[in-house]
Amino acid sequence: MTKLWFQSFTDPDSDRAYFDRLVDFVRSAVTPDAVVHVYGIRPGDHDLHPVTELRGSLTTLRAALRAKAENYDAFVIGHFQEPGLEIVRAAVDLPIIGLGESTMLHACTIGRKIGLVTINPIFIPYHERQIAAAGLSERVVAVRAVAAEVKDYMRAFDDNAFREQMFADFMSQAQPLIDDGVDVIVPAGGLPMLLFGQQTGIAPDGVAILNGLPVAMEAAQSAVRLRANYGIAPARVGTYLPPTANALDQLLAGLAEDSGIIAHSSN
Repeated sequence: MTKLWFQSFTDPDSDRAYFDRLVDFVRSAVTPDAVVHVYGIRPGDHDLHPVTELRGSLTTLRAALRAKAENYDAFVIGHFQEPGLEIVRAAVDLPIIGLGESTMLHACTIGRKIGLVTINPIFIPYHERQIAAAGLSERVVAVRAVAAEVKDYMRAFDDNAFREQMFADFMSQAQPLIDDGVDVIVPAGGLPMLLFGQQTGIAPDGVAILNGLPVAMEAAQSAVRLRANYGIAPARVGTYLPPTANALDQLLAGLAEDSGIIAHSSN
């Protein structure tokens, strides 16, 4: 039995409109010989700011270390910005799948020019750095954004008319990319991926709208099979050189206690 950890950055209780649907969806996206456990955070990440992305990185590291200790086979960062991706890959000897990276890489197999439509303008520069870090600047050619907040997506899950309005806003940002020759549009976030799931696929004009959630789940299962059957495992040198156990212990102790901050004394 393959055991997968999916880490969301929403609250299972206060964000239930999304979270319950997310659990059902990712469980439907794995094979019968796999089990996926979906974890959230409390409070959910609603503030849309780089500071909350830093919190996400620390959350991801703690969760991935726990996943390794509890004998999970792979770990999925279910947040398109995938905070802490490289650090976690270095710290944990498991296949680590990022929602953003896996989606963009798969997009490269179904089209030549890819465009992202993200959930809020604040994430445009974040995604631009993410695209460059993945080495995909020549393929993922543009990022646009709708002007929405997390609460708008939560409302839209239970309000069909509002969901249609949000999809119209999404397409109003996607259309200029399509006009410029983009042939794959990616909703850059688990929220719009799940919300617009019925509208993903091939649009009437032939453009693909890619829901990356099943892509990430397939990538996780594939990574587990490749490791088990062919020994294909994460690199353990260079960027992904493992830290010492002492370094990890010091980091986690410092986060818990702020004990590493020492004032200078002249005495």
